Amino acid sequence: MQWPSWFQSAIQERLDGVTARIQFDRSMDKYRIEEKRAFETLFSNADVADSPEFAEWEDKHHFRQALENERLYLQGMRDGAKLVMALLSEFYIPSNGQDSEKSDQLRN
Repeated sequence: MQWPSWFQSAIQERLDGVTARIQFDRSMDKYRIEEKRAFETLFSNADVADSPEFAEWEDKHHFRQALENERLYLQGMRDGAKLVMALLSEFYIPSNGQDSEKSDQLRN
């Protein structure tokens, strides 16, 4: 099934906006700072790959990325649920009072 281009554009714009909001979220600053410090410590050593600093930076980096991905996923789920509810509410609203009993049953 091919989605209309306007729909794909709307979804991409929403994703871009949510991604930007999450990347600049102040609550993530603590994790960014920890990752940055670990990264700077990492390059103070000559043998980077085998150092415990590398493992620490890698852990912090993956943790921060996981938090951002989780927020993106949850926002996508919320947006998807809102979209489904909006589409379903349009579908089940009876026109000129017909089938109102059936619509009430579906809503409950």
